[in-house]
Amino acid sequence: MRHPDSVPALLIADKDGKITEFPELLMAGMSNGRFIQPDLQDLIPLPEGSELFTLPGRFPVGWDPETDEPVVLTENPFTQGPVQAVAAFMAPAHTAILAGSYQSRQDAPALPLFAYTAVGWHRDRFWVAGFRSDQDKRQDANQYRQNTVASRTRKKLKQHKDNRLIQHLGKCCLTYGCPAARNYFLGRWEAPLPTSPTCNARCLGCISLQASGCCPATQDRITFVPSVKEISEVAIPHLEKADNPIVSFGQGCEGEPLLQADVIAQAIRTIRNHTSRGTINLNSNSSLPQSVARLAQAGLDSIRVSLNSAQETFYNRYYRPQNYGFTDVMRSIDTMKDSGRFVSLNYFILPGFTDSEQEFTALCRLLRSHRPDFIQLRNLNIDPEWYLKSLSFPADAPALGIRPWLARIREEFPLLRFGYFNPQKPDASISPENT
Repeated sequence: MRHPDSVPALLIADKDGKITEFPELLMAGMSNGRFIQPDLQDLIPLPEGSELFTLPGRFPVGWDPETDEPVVLTENPFTQGPVQAVAAFMAPAHTAILAGSYQSRQDAPALPLFAYTAVGWHRDRFWVAGFRSDQDKRQDANQYRQNTVASRTRKKLKQHKDNRLIQHLGKCCLTYGCPAARNYFLGRWEAPLPTSPTCNARCLGCISLQASGCCPATQDRITFVPSVKEISEVAIPHLEKADNPIVSFGQGCEGEPLLQADVIAQAIRTIRNHTSRGTINLNSNSSLPQSVARLAQAGLDSIRVSLNSAQETFYNRYYRPQNYGFTDVMRSIDTMKDSGRFVSLNYFILPGFTDSEQEFTALCRLLRSHRPDFIQLRNLNIDPEWYLKSLSFPADAPALGIRPWLARIREEFPLLRFGYFNPQKPDASISPENT
């Protein structure tokens, strides 16, 4: 069943985190603080590999089918204890249409750095307000067997005891379950190449470094700059042997890779001296256009430019850039395009902000002026209320809705491609048996 035949029931949780349905109210979603009843076409079964989160200090908000209005549930209808809202963290390759619905108490703690999607219960299954934005299965849960992942990882760690980068990726794989690290140790698809322990931005939603008292980072940042030899020992065998290979500088476990442009440029040249196969990609805030030009000259195939907003004001309030500006990011896009290279936007999606009319207008202006090739529809991992408050985003800003927003972008820019993952360059989508 692709969509439910009626709107699912509201989910609630007790003080111990036990989740149950509350059929008297239907599920609702949230968009810039507004409560919305999802359309049936907005709902899909909870993807395998997703997680359910309880939201501490937040009351569930459901939809009353009799009054056709949202209702805040301030007491647990089944026990005398407190009640908590519930949201879903969707598996990779899926994009949210509505955020989870809740009303925060004044003492509510900041939510950890995950994406919170509206979720409900109907006909013995969970349903979420989202859609599959990429058919690539490279990070699907059913593509991994943990025993295989663990054994191959430990084997490679023993073979490369002196390679700090491989040892770091082993921790990413075995401790944090990083899908890219898992794929590296399984010898397939996209492999990560973290390089930078430092950054020139102070992003609100940085998942590897957060100020004390804010919210915990979800993983440890790399503490060293790997050598060209260490990088090459990861990248060259992967590009030579993996199915549809990509290697990517710039990961969630590091700062900004452009700050290590010297070692990355040397590494790219070393890699390309050994193999022309596959795609060398850079995930970046794209803050240093001169460094981007150097990497393109060295042989960088593609860049993924992270953006929370196409509006400079909101970009600055999220990234809090140090010694660079929004115009530098745009110059980096132009530099790659002028070099004949591939440009993706890692465009963070938050319902109510991303699909606001003013953001839509700004994004269209950016797309016309700078001509990126691809948009990755990535959910923004952040507490929605904290984000919107930090940006001083107007609470009354009208929104198009994520599905209509995407339809209008597709109509305006028919050659623009969409997905979730870094794509291979056009001539790099190959398998070993074809080489």
